[in-house]
Amino acid sequence: MLELIAGQRSSLTGLLLPLGDRTLVLPNVAVAELCGQRNVLCQRGEPAWHMGWIDWRQQRLPLIGFEAACGGETPCGERARVVVLNALGDTGLRYLALLLQDIPRSCKLDSQLNYVDVALGRLELAAVQVGEQVARVPDLVGLERLVRDAQLQPDLG
Repeated sequence: MLELIAGQRSSLTGLLLPLGDRTLVLPNVAVAELCGQRNVLCQRGEPAWHMGWIDWRQQRLPLIGFEAACGGETPCGERARVVVLNALGDTGLRYLALLLQDIPRSCKLDSQLNYVDVALGRLELAAVQVGEQVARVPDLVGLERLVRDAQLQPDLG
């Protein structure tokens, strides 16, 4: 995904999204909004990656713990933040809310991405070197399918 976008220009601005045990990287266009919401209340549910719900622009979005969606454990600490991502696939979803563990950082991505050979989670497409850090490219379409297939419904009561 990053290659396609970066290949159209010499560089683009991306975001490094800090999780508990890894960092994700996405182009800015994938992000709808960095929520200023602090002290996120995580309410672990079923499935394990469902961390509760957030209200965003008169919509109720399921909060996703990416680490848990990849088979790990998603922490919910005092520095937790939420990023709302634009949905990319044909799932009918428009947005996804992802739990972060700190404030995202801006980065420059060029068309010559350096891939890193590391073990990837089931919702990771690649790992790339961004400055001094290894960041993983998430499979957003796969994440959307995971949410859609869970058929989560917000509690409107």
